[in-house]
Amino acid sequence: MNRMSSALAALSFAFLSTAASGETPALEKAAGAALERDTHAWDFVEGITTEVGPRQAGTEAEARGRAWAMQWLAAKGFVNVADEPFMMNTWVPGDIARARVTAPFAQDLTVLPLGNSAATPAGGIEAEVVFFRTVDELRAAPAGSLTGKIAYISHQMRPAQDGSHYGFAGPARWVGAGIAASKGAVATVIKSIGTDHHRNPHTGGTSFPEGVTPIPAGALSLPDAENLERMFARAGGKPVTLRLDMNPRQIGQTQSGNVVGEITGTNPNLPPVLLACHIDSWWNAPGAFDDGAGCAIISAAALHVKQAGVPLRTIRVLLAGAEETGLWGSKAYSDAHIDEAIAVGIESDFGADRVWRFDSNFRDSNPALHKRIAAAVARFGVSSGSEVATGGADLNIVRDQKGALVDLQQDGTRYFDLHHTPDDTLDKIDPVQLRQNVAVWTMVVGILANEANSILTGGPIPAAPPIMQGQ
Repeated sequence: MNRMSSALAALSFAFLSTAASGETPALEKAAGAALERDTHAWDFVEGITTEVGPRQAGTEAEARGRAWAMQWLAAKGFVNVADEPFMMNTWVPGDIARARVTAPFAQDLTVLPLGNSAATPAGGIEAEVVFFRTVDELRAAPAGSLTGKIAYISHQMRPAQDGSHYGFAGPARWVGAGIAASKGAVATVIKSIGTDHHRNPHTGGTSFPEGVTPIPAGALSLPDAENLERMFARAGGKPVTLRLDMNPRQIGQTQSGNVVGEITGTNPNLPPVLLACHIDSWWNAPGAFDDGAGCAIISAAALHVKQAGVPLRTIRVLLAGAEETGLWGSKAYSDAHIDEAIAVGIESDFGADRVWRFDSNFRDSNPALHKRIAAAVARFGVSSGSEVATGGADLNIVRDQKGALVDLQQDGTRYFDLHHTPDDTLDKIDPVQLRQNVAVWTMVVGILANEANSILTGGPIPAAPPIMQGQ
């Protein structure tokens, strides 16, 4: 048992010996049971990663993932289970991804294409590489200065519990290729947006401004990127040249879908509580952390709340499709259901490590409810944050409705070691921390689903976080 598991096991004992927080005994018992012995979440994430595996958006594999999830939800007692289809522009990675420094220090580098990357010409493309330490250095490059060259973009991302360095380093991936293309670059490679030092490139989406033709764009593993930077330092001013060969492509419109299911409440006139995650993953991993675990957590929590007694409000789970390649499912769900009021939205999409902070966007407008939730989750080691909740990527409908949002912040210290890499596998999930997530979610969802009054009473509605521009 690792240190975190030991700490959470001690927390479990403390929970059992702590006086009730004022919530119903049935909800307290359900949360305690989730912390001690939940099996639903592990059953979900183990099942979908084993029986389906990688679930690239808009492909047959993602469709199998939706079918698997629907069967699981129905078997567990969810009702109104459905696959709500939508069409999307679909990108696939191809089967060639090679990078080789050809001068002055010839050797291969590991690379993966970024989502929306164009293909290189058959046989690859070879050009001089221009080194940019940050995306801001790239922005400052003169127009046309990269004509016929490959842009390489670095960053200095570091691990952080709150994952904040993703917002700091992410633009190198989200917009770097588009900026480079607008300045004449024939291709872009970036230092992977991640914090590990395995030879696993981190993929993820990139974007190109309107009117800018997409170019090949790839991510180098961190060790290979740092090796490339050392080559620049040793080249003595001589050009560093790179051959890049990739064959991703856009295949046009294909069908994806959002999986939904409900635990029906006793008062159908009250707006439901919406729990969100995303069902798709990138092609290079089975997506245990991102976001199989999130779908497992929200579904398990809904079941534990039901075990405490039928809630007042309906609990709806949204397993959104095609999040990774552009929030297609989130947008489609909002378009289809915008006239159906949502009481509050919560998303799990940051792995499976412990929840450490609770935020809402009603801390000031509904302080009694905020404080009540904060008191109820304190025994799980969860603090009350002062940030305004912005909601996860798949909660567009709640932001569009200017509704209530809760963020249950997970420990992201190791999340970006795994994010969008082949290492995003089931063995990385700590079952003890997974159960802590389910317990916290059970308590929070149980409180919200049994709240008779309006949850948001004029609180702030922040815009979607910038990172949602590129997942």
